[in-house]
Amino acid sequence: MASPGLSSVLVLVCSITLHTAALESVAKEISYEDLKALLGKSENLLVVDVRTKEEVDQGHIQGSVHIPLDTVEAAFTMPPGQFKAKYGVKKPKLDARELVFHCQIGLRGNMATIKAYELGYKYARNLTGGYKEWLEKEGK
Repeated sequence: MASPGLSSVLVLVCSITLHTAALESVAKEISYEDLKALLGKSENLLVVDVRTKEEVDQGHIQGSVHIPLDTVEAAFTMPPGQFKAKYGVKKPKLDARELVFHCQIGLRGNMATIKAYELGYKYARNLTGGYKEWLEKEGK
């Protein structure tokens, strides 16, 4: 028979695993075509580039805001005034429907999207294929 301490640890591990799987399954994506249609037409759209500064310096989506992946949580928990002062854009509300994260191919963008969900941004989305696919479809 397992000791009570071991049972508690197993329950905790199972709970964390289920919570992580649930968050990963809700991460929504947005396609190149859908994002392209929103660009320039929505004043509420915020595209967040979570790549490194070196990657961004080589090219970026016009109008995107650079917030490196390792600073996403700190950025999106800042007070609105501090967010605007640091990033030059209005901080989205938790119910913002046009919050898009992206990286080079989609993995870090997905991680940022999951982090946004954890912080309460229930409509955050990740750009399918990331900046690599964006460049290919833009013909660059």
